[in-house]
This record gives sequence, structure tokens and C-alpha cells, in this order.
Amino acid sequence: MQLGLIGLQYSGKTTLFQTLAGGEGAARERASIDVPDERLDNLTEIFNPKKQVNATLEAFDVPGLSVGDDGKVKITSGFLNAVKNNDALFHVVRAFNNDAVPHPEGSVDPARDVEFLETEFLFADMAMIENRIEKLEKEINKSRAEEPRKELPIFEKLRAHTEAEKPLRSLELEERERKALSGYQFLTLKPTIVGVNFSDDGKDEVDET
Repeated sequence: MQLGLIGLQYSGKTTLFQTLAGGEGAARERASIDVPDERLDNLTEIFNPKKQVNATLEAFDVPGLSVGDDGKVKITSGFLNAVKNNDALFHVVRAFNNDAVPHPEGSVDPARDVEFLETEFLFADMAMIENRIEKLEKEINKSRAEEPRKELPIFEKLRAHTEAEKPLRSLELEERERKALSGYQFLTLKPTIVGVNFSDDGKDEVDET
């Protein structure tokens, strides 16, 4: 499983990645991390094998978000493609104030930052869905193949959900529908955890609305 760490500049995502990866990730964007498991530790003590092999997690510090000359955060196709290649996402959101490290948007607002990326991901998914629907409709008009006719209703279902400004992960899908979508890397369908990065002293003032 590959976990992608995402976040705006100065959110602390790279620091978190380096902490998780230890020395291995100090100068890299990707690292393999052993997953702690007390059950495996106990079994190792009992049976004393030659080697203990923990499950591993591939962590990826997703690059690509930067601030342009206009002072706005840039969402590039390279960034979106890098995000697509992950099985799940960990969104690091900044909730600390530090005058020496200004926030890219000019102020600290975790809810805004979460919504910003979620909206960009939703737009990317909507474009992918629309493109696929157009291709399916052309295939249906050209041939009598059953596969496009089975797939089209699924994508129309996705389109209706995203047009309601809802992420695909909140859409109930049947098993056959999930299998049909397995080859598409929809961003809002990926499991996502939001981690809020507070200062060490815990005195950050955050608007919880």
C-alpha cells in the first residue's frame, strides 16, 4: 500500500514524512516503513524465528504544490498525477502561526485549506468523468458492444454525485461498480485522513467552524 502525504507549502508534511521514514527518507520523497505489530512481536518472542518481517507501508512525500508569481497556490498536472498513484492520502493541514514561515494563503485556516484541495480534486474527477462519458457515448454509437452500455450508467451516476459537489468516497457503490472503476484513479474516491499540525506549545488559535 502506498500512502501519499499531501499539503500546502509549510504545512509540515515533509517533516512528518522524514519523521516516519527516519534516516531513509531524509533526502528522498519515498520510503518503505515497517508497520508496528505487537502480535507479531509476541509471536517472534515465542517461536524465535531467524528473522521478523513486518508488514510495510510505502510513504510518498507528494511534491508539486507551489506558489506562483501572483501569490496563488498552483495546482499542476504533475501534482495531480503524483497524487493519483497513491492508494490512500494523508492530508497535512497547518494550524500553527509562525511569522518566520508565512502561510502560502496569507493566513492560517485549516478548514479553508482542506476545502481547497478537496475542491481541486473534485474538479479533476469531474473532468475525467466527463471525458469518459463522451468516449463511451461515441463507442455506443459506433458499435453494439455491451461493455460501454454497462459502463455508461455507472459514470452517469458518478457525474450526478460530483455535480452535487460531493466526493466520490461518499457515494454508495455496488461491488460490480467498484470493479468497473478499479482502473480509474479518481482522487476523491481515495481513502483520506486529515492530520492537523499544531505548534508544540498548543497555543494555536484556530477557527473551528
